[in-house]
Amino acid sequence: MAKSEPRERNYDNMVKMLEDLNRDLEKLLEEMEKLSVQATWMAYDMVVMRTNPDLANSMRRLEDAFLNCKEEMEKNWQEMLKETKGTEQKQE
Repeated sequence: MAKSEPRERNYDNMVKMLEDLNRDLEKLLEEMEKLSVQATWMAYDMVVMRTNPDLANSMRRLEDAFLNCKEEMEKNWQEMLKETKGTEQKQE
């Protein structure tokens, strides 16, 4: 009996190790798929921009507008937080 227990533990350890390996490989495969998709979209974007130079200018303007909007929203958010804190302090 004593000899069979170490074998069972070895078997259990081997099964766990293989399950862990399988899970790690699946994660790596998912990451590779994501990177492949990103690389494909980057290549597509490069082809589109090279065939239509106006698109690059439009994208820059769109990005600038987004950043300006984001900055304005952050300012408004900070002002609203200050006002809310001021109102709470007055009520106390």
